[in-house]
Amino acid sequence: MATFLHKIGRVAFKRRWLVVLLWALVLGAVGIGASNSSGPAGSSITLPGTEAQRAIDLLGERFPAANADGATARVVLRAPDGEKISSPENKAALDATLADVKDSSTRIGQISDPFASKAVSADGTTAYAQVTYTAADADLTDGDHTGLDKALESGRDHGLTVEASGDALAAPEESHTAEAIGFALAAVILLITFGSLVAAGLPLLTALVGVGVSMAAITALSGPLDLNSNASALATMLGIAVGIDYALFIVSRYRSERADGYDAREAAARANGTAGSAVVFAGLTVVIALAGLAVVNLPILTAMGLAAAGAVAVAVLVATTLVPALLGFAGERVRGRTRKQPAPAHSTEPGKPGLGQRWISYVLRKPAQVLLLAVVALGVVALPATQLELGLPDDGSKAASSTQRKAYDMLSESFGPGFNGPLTVTIDDRDPAVARSGADDMGTALSGLPDVAAVTPAAFNESGDTAIISVVPKSAPGSDATKNLVDDIRVLAGDLQSDTGARSLVTGTTALNIDISDKFSAAIVPYLALVVGLAVLVLILVFRSILVPVKAALGFLLSVLASLGALVAVFQWGWLKDLIGLEQTGPIMSLMPVLMVGIVFGLAMDYQVFLVTRMREAYVHGADARTAVETGFKHSATVVTAAALIMISVFAGFVGSHDAMLKALGFGLAIAVAFDAFVVRMTIIPAALALLGKRAWSLPAWIDRILPDVDIEGEKLAKHTPAAPTVREPSFAGSTDDNH
Repeated sequence: MATFLHKIGRVAFKRRWLVVLLWALVLGAVGIGASNSSGPAGSSITLPGTEAQRAIDLLGERFPAANADGATARVVLRAPDGEKISSPENKAALDATLADVKDSSTRIGQISDPFASKAVSADGTTAYAQVTYTAADADLTDGDHTGLDKALESGRDHGLTVEASGDALAAPEESHTAEAIGFALAAVILLITFGSLVAAGLPLLTALVGVGVSMAAITALSGPLDLNSNASALATMLGIAVGIDYALFIVSRYRSERADGYDAREAAARANGTAGSAVVFAGLTVVIALAGLAVVNLPILTAMGLAAAGAVAVAVLVATTLVPALLGFAGERVRGRTRKQPAPAHSTEPGKPGLGQRWISYVLRKPAQVLLLAVVALGVVALPATQLELGLPDDGSKAASSTQRKAYDMLSESFGPGFNGPLTVTIDDRDPAVARSGADDMGTALSGLPDVAAVTPAAFNESGDTAIISVVPKSAPGSDATKNLVDDIRVLAGDLQSDTGARSLVTGTTALNIDISDKFSAAIVPYLALVVGLAVLVLILVFRSILVPVKAALGFLLSVLASLGALVAVFQWGWLKDLIGLEQTGPIMSLMPVLMVGIVFGLAMDYQVFLVTRMREAYVHGADARTAVETGFKHSATVVTAAALIMISVFAGFVGSHDAMLKALGFGLAIAVAFDAFVVRMTIIPAALALLGKRAWSLPAWIDRILPDVDIEGEKLAKHTPAAPTVREPSFAGSTDDNH
């Protein structure tokens, strides 16, 4: 691998204009494809193989009119305190408000009359109207959204409390502030690390190219593949983070090789052969972890995983081809201003030891104590994860200041907490008579359940073979009582099929949450087995060791559990929520744990490869086990620290997102990288390696014989490339040239 990438680096450096032209052509081609994209990314969540999804599919097939593509809104109106909504003055205000809503857009097809449809609360204070549009929510214009907002405001001017919910309302405007913040922080970290504007700018430039190619490709494919809108956000998040990090490792190694006396072309080739090999295998573990999300068999997760995996693959290609080419253009400017420097942190010359040297010396002096303390600390942080609650986002999880959340609360107060989470029960059979008999029996049985507030009469389709019954629980959608109610209804459905032969299914928010939780619980073990198994095999190939990959996987478990614990403490319990601008706490989105497991595992293996590769390199070149740990740590600590800080900055930038999932994902990934890079990889791993000694690097002879030699340490390069001059050139301001 090292020899192959060495050749690519030499060719890219020499033919730099051609490499840049090829990447420009790729960017232009996918850009044209994006501009001709058939439409916006999809946003629906489907759960293949679950009862709730089968019920939804049945409704779409048998009741097509009820599943029309038109956008909808629910306008909730409440009379002033102490008054009834039915009083002449308030009813006139209600009628005027709904007339304004009707006139707000030519795309509105129908508005229900709250009094005719009996949509007035028992206390007479609150009513709601259903608004149906003739166009899908994605096709509504700014004028439609603005018109609806003005109509709601006119109702408030009449003295009513008016709020609304539904997909017809304008989504919060997402800006690119998150990406800009993360990018700016990354630039500052790079400038401090390298002490050179050119060296700092090069990883940023290549990351932009990689993300540009990835985003354009995802946009071009969003229509044909129905990619979820969050897929591009996740791909952007990871594309920026790994794109900068991968280029950072190669540029840092290039500066080290130049400082060792190699000419520019050979230094670029050697950097590509050594650091580039680490980049390839690190990227491979991330791609495996993300693509493995397809095992869960959830379309939204598969789309997000594959889109992000594609962005990471592009980042690897950019780092190993475009970075060497741009190093050819940068010349000496990538090295910064030459000047005398104090002895580096790992230098054998006299001088004050750096922070990295002092830290690794402390860890190696007391490895057992350090290991125990770090593991216990992460274990304590992980404790809240035992109280993890999962759920799908609804209006109740939106910010308290949003009109959707206010409408949700008004409906809950006036119509009961279960009103916002009705359950839909379907009854079907090929024989309409059996379907009708089953619907009658089910309606009677449902009315007798203790947590049921209301049951609507069965409504049949035209052919009479399918009926739907709406059940309003007494309890809130996410409560245990409602979950128990779903279980009770499913027991009734089993009894109904045994007695009459009619099939009955239940769906709704709570039913979906139960099914998605069951689906994830069933998928997490095979997913972990596949992803961890494949990644361990890759790491065995890289490190030619059994214990090092196993230890890496165990460290990942600590990182992900601790990050889930922090996620629960902040987003579910509300600890320190004001620091990140979190308005509403609640259950963690159901997709989050498995998504975090995949992403965190990939990133954890990134730092494992970058840090431990240098330790392995020292060991292969003759150092004893303890010295190899110390030497490798001091060589890579600075650049790994910078890479981790950059990734944390990029992820933390998304904490400011309006999207609840992106906010939680940004926080979870930022804290996970912090735990994994600084506690696991730079503390637990060196301590464990010190305790294991040379056993850490041992490999059974029979396995050693069958494994191909990927030579990630670049040992073969010494035999095929010229040796560096014996006189080392001076270091450079703020550089990590001491990383060699």
